[in-house]
Amino acid sequence: MDFKIKTVVFLFILATTSCFGQKIKEQNKPNVILIYADDLGRGLLSHEGQKIIKTPNIDNLAKEGMRFENAYGAMLCAPARASLITGYHDVHGDRWKITSGNAYANISTGKMDQEEIALKLNNQLGETASNEVFLAEIFKNKGYTTAEIGKLEWGFSVTDKQMKRHGWDYYYGYLDHQRCHGFYPPFLFENGKLIEIEGNTRTNSGKSRELETAETYNERWNMEGKSVYSQNLFLEKIIGFINENKDRPFFLYHPTQLPHGPVAIPEVHKEFVNDERLTQIEKEYASMVKMLDDHVGIIMNELKTLGIDDNTIVVFTSDNGHEIYYSQEGRILKPVRNMTTGEFFDDIDTKFYSEIGGDIFDGNDGMAGIKRSNWEGGVRVPLLVRWPGKIQPGTTSNSLVANYDFMATMAELLDYNSLEGKDGVSYLPELLGQQGQTKEYVVYSSFLGPAIVTHDGWKLRYIAAKDIFQLYFLPNDYKEESNIIIGNEQKAKELKIILTEECNGDLNNGWFTYGRNILPAIKL
Repeated sequence: MDFKIKTVVFLFILATTSCFGQKIKEQNKPNVILIYADDLGRGLLSHEGQKIIKTPNIDNLAKEGMRFENAYGAMLCAPARASLITGYHDVHGDRWKITSGNAYANISTGKMDQEEIALKLNNQLGETASNEVFLAEIFKNKGYTTAEIGKLEWGFSVTDKQMKRHGWDYYYGYLDHQRCHGFYPPFLFENGKLIEIEGNTRTNSGKSRELETAETYNERWNMEGKSVYSQNLFLEKIIGFINENKDRPFFLYHPTQLPHGPVAIPEVHKEFVNDERLTQIEKEYASMVKMLDDHVGIIMNELKTLGIDDNTIVVFTSDNGHEIYYSQEGRILKPVRNMTTGEFFDDIDTKFYSEIGGDIFDGNDGMAGIKRSNWEGGVRVPLLVRWPGKIQPGTTSNSLVANYDFMATMAELLDYNSLEGKDGVSYLPELLGQQGQTKEYVVYSSFLGPAIVTHDGWKLRYIAAKDIFQLYFLPNDYKEESNIIIGNEQKAKELKIILTEECNGDLNNGWFTYGRNILPAIKL
């Protein structure tokens, strides 16, 4: 054979082998799907003991993977999302800026166009430091295709410029917060382009009032201008993205709207239509949780159909604890209160529990408090991780983990080593049944003030308005009924020092208030 021909053949074989080897290498990189539920208290899941709503698809993630007993989100959606994608906890006070939440509604009213809104938001937020690292960037750095589909990535209003800076190759959904409270948006955004949703004409995205009355029931079920349900659009885009990227590694982040209210669902699920335990609005809310579970099932089935199930890590969690969206006179009210005495909870000596507050679902899983508080019911969340062949099925971890640990965990998975200054600790060894670094404590903010929980179960909470500290030992006091700071002053002092340090020297940095943490609405 001629030398030149031999050389060409050799180079061809080398290139083919190299490409094949690269393809095998890429296929061995696990895909990652993060499903981020909205206001889903862990008590709403049947594997956690929920008696009314069955969630078999989410339960299967626990059955086939690892369930975390001590997982923490944040007390509110904006700081939860910011912590998730930056790897910082939310008591620093200076790690990010949170904008007002209704910027893009100005398009529907005709007061501003998309370009004007983006310009004003970008001016408010300023430039992001060039050395700052975001969650999606870690994946991009390792050759992954990244996508965010659903409710806004972080809060409260963002722009195409920010989405690209955060590392998303593709995104579809909302770019502001308050429009997410409606499920029939007249428009969404896809890679910077405004996409009109035919048949959806409500400028408020179909958002209804919360307190159940005959009037709000009629308002909710008046379907004029409400043709397309946003979650169905998201599911369609998710399935499309998975199919388009089945042959290369991808990271898909799906922050769903479900089951955040106000309550909205195209139809009541058949399991609840004749359930006499529930009021009408409770049936509709239960149907929202059921739809979330159904969508998880559809995503899992698609992975199996495509043959990529075994090489896909699926993570299911929530941003914060339970919230009430089905208030009704004589049943349960919002703001929550003791339904027997009518008294509001002071969150110092009295606190919300499902049995006295009227929550038939016990969405906070028997814990004290709900969303926005620094009680456990406001911040402890479900966390399930499934990775066939790597994670032992049906295991429960008692390790302490927080939402801001997810970035560190993915960085270790992908051998990404540039997370200096971040707050997270990887729990990858825990997932793989190996010995890893112990996370000593988690910290988080709230509308009451910051709190710290240690790996052995001590909890110090701070009520900023009253300058009060309370101490609990959670292994013996799941419901936070016994403040034991008297007699344990030294332990409280130790935790106060750590918490203050994490708050950059000022505990008020962990006291979330709209004036301090959220930028003013953009001026028209």
